Amino acid sequence: MTEEQKRQLRDALWKIANDLRGKMDADEFRDYILGFIFFRYLSERMQIYADAVLAADEINYADLREGTDEGEEILDAIRAEAVDELGYFLRPSELFEAIAAKGALKGNNFILDDLSRILTNVQKSTMGTESEEDFDHLFEDMDLGSTKLGRTVADRNDLVAKIMGRLSAAQVDFQLNNVESDVLGDAYEYLIGQFASGAGKKAGEFYTPQQVSTILARIVTSNGAGAKTRLDSVYDPTCGSGSLLLRVAREVGIRNIAKGFVGQELNRTTYNLARMNMILHGVHYRQFDLKQEDTLVRPQHEGMQFEAVVANPPFSADWSADPAFTTDDRFSTFGKLPPASKADYAFVLHMLHHLADNGTMAVILPHGALFRGGSEGAIRKILIAERNWLDAVIGLPANIFYGTSIPTCIMVFKKCRENPEDILFIDASGPDNFEKSKNQNSLRDEDVEKIISTYRNRAVEERYSHIAKMEEIEENDWNLNIPRYVDTFEEEARVDLDEVLVELSKIDEGMAEIDQRIANFCGRLGLKAPV
Repeated sequence: MTEEQKRQLRDALWKIANDLRGKMDADEFRDYILGFIFFRYLSERMQIYADAVLAADEINYADLREGTDEGEEILDAIRAEAVDELGYFLRPSELFEAIAAKGALKGNNFILDDLSRILTNVQKSTMGTESEEDFDHLFEDMDLGSTKLGRTVADRNDLVAKIMGRLSAAQVDFQLNNVESDVLGDAYEYLIGQFASGAGKKAGEFYTPQQVSTILARIVTSNGAGAKTRLDSVYDPTCGSGSLLLRVAREVGIRNIAKGFVGQELNRTTYNLARMNMILHGVHYRQFDLKQEDTLVRPQHEGMQFEAVVANPPFSADWSADPAFTTDDRFSTFGKLPPASKADYAFVLHMLHHLADNGTMAVILPHGALFRGGSEGAIRKILIAERNWLDAVIGLPANIFYGTSIPTCIMVFKKCRENPEDILFIDASGPDNFEKSKNQNSLRDEDVEKIISTYRNRAVEERYSHIAKMEEIEENDWNLNIPRYVDTFEEEARVDLDEVLVELSKIDEGMAEIDQRIANFCGRLGLKAPV
């Protein structure tokens, strides 16, 4: 599929979303439109799988006669295989296209009850199986009884019927038969990004801008000056919609992450979105392990370590900092807990606890994490002077994240560093290193490439990057503020005073001539000259 065709699919889906959401806020309609796209994906996957099973008998799954002894016998056999392979099951009458066709009828086109039952049946089909947790309450944010969809039941039914009609196969081709392409996955990510841009501050809860995600993904898949082609595992303790995890997969290939994707997310709606995102990108339900809980208070993956660890935690969020955490294995060896008003280092220590000895960790933090004192300063000193785990610090431009304009950085950690005598500093915040726009700045492809190339080659460039020896960092009292290491000062051009005086003399001569001309004009008019 060409890039133009991919763009057309993205644009078509976004147009449908805009046309149909009416006065509903973008972040509210997001849950509906993405949910319906996901339902159609499940339906189409189900039909493709069942058609392949029935191909030898020349039976089309959608035409299978339900209710007959032969039809039900076939459905029972397909159900068992589908739940094992796909993780769920849908009957022919429950497929998206069947419901969309009923909604398009004139007169008897009421589909809300059928749709509610079907979405519940998807979950029920997984009960008692390996995939049960992955589909548990997956559609709970699609409240078909909400007045946001319409004041009356008829209004709500009409809108849902329109959505399904616009998303039907006759209107939009998802290209699911193209096994070499992730066209729908790309479009889904695009929609999440578009909804994020309209969600304001809330967007930070579920989406990391694509270019920033790419930087983190390429860092944790770096192998010297090159890139890894396989990973043992990848973990994101604040996984949002799963975009960071999937961006890592894009670097090495979904099938090349041996133990799969692991993540935790506090927000229930965002957790549902992450599970949908995984499945829709073709990640098998056995290949991801996502949990919904407070990562710092109730971590869900104890005893597990990962080769790649990435995160974009909430900046300087509150956390309990309960003294009981001083005996927690994640924090106990650091002597102090991060302050209750700033959880940045609580997330850092949690992530390091789960980082394998051969792994790489990249985390996005506010700039304050580089230089704040108190317990954070003490923790920072231990990480650098005693553990020697900090590998690089990358300064990012301000105003590149949704919902906040503060400057941010990426801190890169390794427990077994190739360059233990120094730390690389990169200042990518300069005006030449990003594209400035009115509402939000952004990193261009060339800006991302420069950051990654500099990191992998540990290259030094004036006013951009610097390799600081440990002695230099100790002299700065373990303060990592980037301007202490990367001097971006540009000396002003020297001024030739003799040349300036000559220019001023010429200007004076010119002014004298003009003054005389004005005086002559005034004399002819019988007026007193003003000069």
